[in-house]
Formats: sequence, C-alpha cells, structure tokens
Amino acid sequence: MSYTHFKFELDGDGIALITFDSPNVSMNVLSAAVMAELGQIVDKIGSDDAIKGAVITSGKKAFCAGADLSELGAGMLDLKGLSEEEAKQKLFDTAFRLNSQLRALETCGKPVAAAINGLALGGGFEVTLACHYRVMANDTGAKLGLPESLVGVLPGGGGTQRLPRLVGVMNAAPVMLQGKQLDADTAKQQGVVHEVAPASEIVAKAKELVKANPLGSKQPWDQDKFKIPGGGPFHPQGMQIFGGASPMLLKETYGNYPAQRYILSCVYEGLQVPMDAGLRIESRYFTKLLMRPESRNMIRSLFLSKQSLDKGSRRPAGQEKSEIKKIGVIGAGFMGAGITTVSAQAGIEVVLIDVNQEGADKGKQHAVDFFAKGVKRGKISEEKAKKLADLITATTDYGALKDVDLVVEAVFENSDLKAEITKKAEAVMPKGAIFGSNTSTIPISSLAKASERPDNFIGIHFFSPVEKMNLVELIVGEKTGDLAVSRAIDFVGKIKKTPIVVADTRGFYANRCVMRYIEQGMYLLTEGVKPALIENAAKMAGMPVGPLSLQDEVAIDLGYKVLQQTKKDLGDQFEDTPNAQVIEKMYELGRYGRKNAKGFYVYEEGGKRLWDELGQFAPGGKLLPEDQQPSVGEIKDRILYAQAIEAARTMAEGIVEDPREADVGSILGWGFAPYTGGVISFIDTVGTGVFVTRADELAKKYGKPFEVPQLLRDMAAKKETFYARFAPKKAA
Repeated sequence: MSYTHFKFELDGDGIALITFDSPNVSMNVLSAAVMAELGQIVDKIGSDDAIKGAVITSGKKAFCAGADLSELGAGMLDLKGLSEEEAKQKLFDTAFRLNSQLRALETCGKPVAAAINGLALGGGFEVTLACHYRVMANDTGAKLGLPESLVGVLPGGGGTQRLPRLVGVMNAAPVMLQGKQLDADTAKQQGVVHEVAPASEIVAKAKELVKANPLGSKQPWDQDKFKIPGGGPFHPQGMQIFGGASPMLLKETYGNYPAQRYILSCVYEGLQVPMDAGLRIESRYFTKLLMRPESRNMIRSLFLSKQSLDKGSRRPAGQEKSEIKKIGVIGAGFMGAGITTVSAQAGIEVVLIDVNQEGADKGKQHAVDFFAKGVKRGKISEEKAKKLADLITATTDYGALKDVDLVVEAVFENSDLKAEITKKAEAVMPKGAIFGSNTSTIPISSLAKASERPDNFIGIHFFSPVEKMNLVELIVGEKTGDLAVSRAIDFVGKIKKTPIVVADTRGFYANRCVMRYIEQGMYLLTEGVKPALIENAAKMAGMPVGPLSLQDEVAIDLGYKVLQQTKKDLGDQFEDTPNAQVIEKMYELGRYGRKNAKGFYVYEEGGKRLWDELGQFAPGGKLLPEDQQPSVGEIKDRILYAQAIEAARTMAEGIVEDPREADVGSILGWGFAPYTGGVISFIDTVGTGVFVTRADELAKKYGKPFEVPQLLRDMAAKKETFYARFAPKKAA
C-alpha cells in the first residue's frame, strides 16, 4: 500500500521505517488526512507478521509541529446549526480519534521507536510518547513540547496522561501548563527520551532499541506494578504537589485561562484510573474546552489570524512579494539599535547611521552583545554571531544608503528632526527605495510633507523592546502607495514579526488603545483609588502589568515629550485631562520611570515597590476610605471597556479595517488580556447589546472614555458581531 504523507520501508530484520513527509509543505502537521493514514499504518504494524517492529521518523528538518489548528478552527465553525449535545459529540469524536490511534500503536504488541530529528511539538510530541522508545537528535533545533495551552487548548493526543506517567507531575507540569520546551539533554535527564545521538545516527539507534526491546513491547504504564514517578494524587508526595498546584495556578492565571485548569483536572483525574480511561477523560476535557469562548477566540487570534497576517494577507492587490536584502537605520539609540539587531539576525545587511561615530558604534555594540548572549545560551555558534555582526556597518555617512531597499528612521519624537533626516536620506537613497518612520504618535501624513516621494513614505512603528515585541504597525499616510505597504510587509515578515496595516491618525491604533489603559490607571489614581488596588485589579483582568507599571516601563519622560508635541500640534484643540496633569507633575519631580529607578514605583535592588507618595494625586491629597474604594469588578470593567471602546472607535473611523488586525495587534502590541482573543473578540463575546448597555452605565459615572461610537449602537440594534460585519480580507 502506498501513502501520501508517509514513506514505508521494511528492512531485512523486519523493522519498518516509517518516514513522516507530507508533500508540498515545509512542516509536518497532524491533519485529518495524516491521521487517516496513521491509522492504516498502525493496523498494518499490528497485523502484518512480517513486521517485527517499527521506527517512526521525519523526512523534514523537524519531526512534527503538532495538530493542524487550521482544520481545528474550521471544524469549530462547522458546529453552527448543531445542538449543544451534537456539537459536543462531534468534537469528542474528533479529539478521541488520535487518542484511540495512538493507544492502538502502543498496544500493537510490537516494539515501536521514534527517531526525533527536530522539533516535535503538540501532537507530534504525543506521537513519540506513544512509542515505546525515543531517540533524539542532539542539535539545537531539536525540542520537545506541548504548547497547546498557549493558544487556549490542551494536549488532546494523550499528552496529559503519558508525560506525567513517564516523568512525574512535577517535571510534566511546566511542559503542559506553561508550554516549556525540552532540549535533548534535559529530555534525556528527565527520562523523556532513551538516547541522544547525532541526527545521522538516530534511526540506527532507534532500530537497535527495537531489536533489543527491553520493555517487551509494553509501555511502562501497561507493565505490572507500575508506579507513577513522584507519586499519584493520593501518594503523600503527590498530594503535596496537587495541593499546591491549584492555588499556584490561580495566582498565575487569576482563573482567566480554563485550558490550564482543565489540564490540571486531566492529570488529577486521569492518574487515578487506567490509561484507557485516562485518555477518555482527556478527550472529554478537550471537548469541554473547545466549547468555551476563550479557546475559540485564542485559537482564532493567536494562531489562525496571526498566521494569516504573517503570510502577508494584507498585501495590497496586484503587489508581488519582494526580497529585502539591505536596509538603513537612522538613529542608533535604544529603538534603532533594536531594529538593527533583529534585521541583522534575519540576515539583512544594515547601515546604521547616527549623528556621531561613537553613537553609531554604541548601537552596533548593542547587537553584538545580543548575539553574544545567544552564543552563551547555546542558540547560535560564535561563527554565526560574528557573521551577523559583520552585516552591520556603523557610520555617520548618509552616502552609505545609496543601495538600500528600505530605510527606517528611528530618532526621538520631534517632527523637525525627522523632516531633516528625511531630506538627507532621500538625497542619496535609490529612487525605488522605501522610507519608513518609526514614530509612535506623530501622524505619517504630516511627516511625509518633508518627503520628495510621499508615495514611498510609510510609518513603521516598532514596539519596545524590539527584540522581544512581535508586533509592527504599518501606518498608511494620505499619499502612501501600495508598493510601500507591500515592501514594508516583506521587511516585517523577514524579521519574523507580525504586521498590521492601519490608517493614519494621532497615536495610530495601538497607542490610541493602550493610552486608554494607562489613562484609566491615572484617572483612578486621581479619584483616590489605592494604587495597589489599581495595579492588582488590572492583572486580575488579564493585563500583563498594571497601568502605572506600564507607564514606568514606557518612560514617563517620553510620555511628557509626546504630550508636549501633541499640545504643539493640536493647539487650542488640546484637551487637558487628569492623566496629562499627573504626567507633567511626575516629570517636574524628576520621576521618569524605570529608566532612572523613580516613577510610580521605586526601583530597588531585588525588586520594586509602589511610591508611597502617590496619594498626592487623590482629591485633597488623600486616598478614599476603605469602604469607598471601588470593587475589583468595577475596575476590571473600566480597564477592559476603555480599551475595547477605543478599538471600536478605530474600526468605526476606518483606522483599522480588519478585526483580525485589531485583535492580534491588541495582544501582541500591548498584552490585552489574551484569554479574550483580543479587544474586538472581547466585544463580540460579551455581545454588542450587553456591551453597549454596560458602557453606557460606565459613561454615566466616568464620562467620555466610555462613550461608544454610533457604529456599536447600530450593531447592537441588529445583534451584529464585528467578525460578521467586517469579514476579514482574503490574502491577495
């Protein structure tokens, strides 16, 4: 029998070599077609007397990236029109299919080994766990992991049952709950794999294990007198682990992420019963999880939508993909140095320009130091680090821009300075090169007035720190052409970040929304709410850090400079607000944030604490009495609704056209509660009618930030969702 996704070879010893190698894709995934073939292969191994054992490996650089989440997402859409019970049954059947196939593999009566030559994640890792033996390549690209919880689901191919039985709950927990990946040495040390060898030898080593067959073709948990490493739920040590797991999980997630909670339930309940019952428990929780909006929204935003945007789905029609080989970065400060680093890391030649050679050299050294850390951590070789550093030319000479494909200007927020740099760069840049301004607030159409070719002028807004933040906002000015948008998408894609395309306005999309978050923190402060209550309620709402802490990270002096530029640009139209007054006072006091260890927090060796003089911003300089402090729920609503309403305004104004970009941008750009799926998914899940009603209640109490746009009222009247009204655009 021939297969599409697998190659099947039987050697003279009767050992079948099964090579997973799906056609026309760079990475193997567990699709419905793959699972159908896998089921046939499992049947063949068990029933064919000529087959004495089997080795499963991959014909690609990686073993398997896991389940095909695109199919899973489409499958969830297919549930429309089904009753709740019918939907549950359909999801359970889908979930249990892989479980039953892998159980059949490990109970086929013949030894099976996995030769793991690269990444084996999610369902790919679960396939290897169902093999009796595992041999792993000892290169840096080989990793094992169960990242499902990071996108709102749980391991559905036996991962919650086999891994704890193999290495104990203590070792399995970080892999299942946090998505931690194991390298070859750690996997060997913990007993996840039996041997580690060079990639060229793993198949041979796996065959040796199959021939020796020390387990007698039975998994440890199918052996007599099997005991769970570290103890099960009712073992003294196991009771201690599980006793601390729930409160620890609640502390980390505030109960916002059902995937982690259900994973813990799978393990706790599953370890008390035989493997077959444990697998059914896992599939039931998998089904229950997929019925929840958190999982559906996270899969859509963090996987499906992000993947689509990464592939250039917002490329203007008629534009072809191009190769960005060389760029210029003007401004070697923190942002410019970061842009230089990620660009060189992607293999792009970089000309880094600063006002003096010392500044340019310092910017390059930032990249050199970053690559050196990669060497120290074993991620790249010293030779590779040197090659990456050699891609960077630090200079003061604008003439070096004569052959670049794109320039990114990354100086501080000053329109006059940016205009001067634009003219100097365009004097030497190739005619078809693109000029991008890394501005966070100044309208691109305004900056483009200094350009001789505004059609090739675009905003390229990075987030700090550049090396860690995965979002890049592309801002289309009044005269920005499609070529500039397309080339900018190519650049962002090459440096492995996610682009969203937005129209021009002050603050663009991300900063408009995140400022509503920071603003609410300061509003609450000026109302007399306890600073600790503000910060903790924000984290309980799902935000990664509190609004006051975030302003410290962004830098209060930067906020002050942006405020002054805004005042200058808006003139009489500028509206003074409590948060503006707080920023100006903090700046006057020399409290610039984390950068000088003095902001809303005091930064000391070993940690930070809230500044004990923040009460000065409360009415009369006194915080509200305990019995007048708002509830956590009230603060959570203010924080989430203020951001979501601003996002709805940007959709109403046409600043953002695609709800996918609004959602992905909100999570990657400023960490909007990931469990919601993003700002727009948050509104859709609450329901536009319920959302508008609650927003109106908040507006009566707290004013303008909670006034919804007419678009939302119209949608509420028609019971519409954003994803239905604004159908995501298809890739060009």
